[in-house]
Amino acid sequence: MSGALYRKYRPADWKSVKGQSHIVAVLEKALKNRNISHAYLFTGSRGTGKTTVARIVAREIGTTERDLYELDAASNRGIDDVRALREAVYTLPFESKYKVYIIDEVHMLTKEAFNALLKTLEEPPEHVVFILATTEIEKLPETIVSRCEVHTFKQPSRDILREHMEEIAKEEGYQLEPAAADLIALLAEGSFRDAHGVLQKILNASSGKKVSVDDVALLTGAPKGTLVNGIISAIEKGSTDEALSHVADASKANIDMRVFVKLILEKMRAVLLLRFAEAHLLKSLEGEYTEEDLAFLKECAKNTQPKITSSALSRFLDAYSETSRATIPSLPLELAILDVIGNTGQ
Repeated sequence: MSGALYRKYRPADWKSVKGQSHIVAVLEKALKNRNISHAYLFTGSRGTGKTTVARIVAREIGTTERDLYELDAASNRGIDDVRALREAVYTLPFESKYKVYIIDEVHMLTKEAFNALLKTLEEPPEHVVFILATTEIEKLPETIVSRCEVHTFKQPSRDILREHMEEIAKEEGYQLEPAAADLIALLAEGSFRDAHGVLQKILNASSGKKVSVDDVALLTGAPKGTLVNGIISAIEKGSTDEALSHVADASKANIDMRVFVKLILEKMRAVLLLRFAEAHLLKSLEGEYTEEDLAFLKECAKNTQPKITSSALSRFLDAYSETSRATIPSLPLELAILDVIGNTGQ
């Protein structure tokens, strides 16, 4: 395997862009009709394809590499940087009809830099197209936003990420177990770039051509399914001691607590769904879990006095959001267990 996967498999045309059909449909039609805006604003969480789509826009309007400029506002955020840009935009393109300026992380510009940029956005030269990208649109002045054509990028679903990882692995000569692909998609947290990074780490370290979910867990530091199942089982049995013992084991193994809670949440959700809509959801869950895992979850769903309820799921969601800022990483999970099972659970 040669080169970074995120570069090797970066979409180069509209049909290759995944998870952003609402944006592709609008931009593709507009550019085909030569309805080109002089300022676009792409907003959305990291790794969703903003810069990739910006490059496709540049290519579609005929801008060559010589006339494409990419700036990182995190490193070029001052008024002097924007003044230099303002002077540069007035020079004609080398060989294209349009010069395209992609400004990434544009929310990082200083107030003075924004004011200087605003003047250029108000009256841009005919030969210039700006594409601003940000993960935090709320930090942009309304005066900037109002002068741009805004497109909001969605996080790709887990299904999209899972299928994409399976496709790439296949192209690279590997086979991902469905549950392994699903775990990679889960760990990526809605980011194509992160999913590529996780997959690359796994394929680089893989000793064989078939990758199991245990391989992914081992190489990423994610908890093994048996440890997660232990927590789920202890919750359903109402055993505080057993559940806290599994948390202690996870802490000793230096497992990422945020990932641990997320995996617990996923399986709690599956138990809840299987309890109320087994026939309808069984097919989709079969693609997310191993046969053994699914049998375990179905058995938990049969509990006539369940501890895993909608309120329990809500409590663990709180624990997930609290974990990243907790001084003791395991504490939010431990408190959630005590709240759900009860301080007297044995």
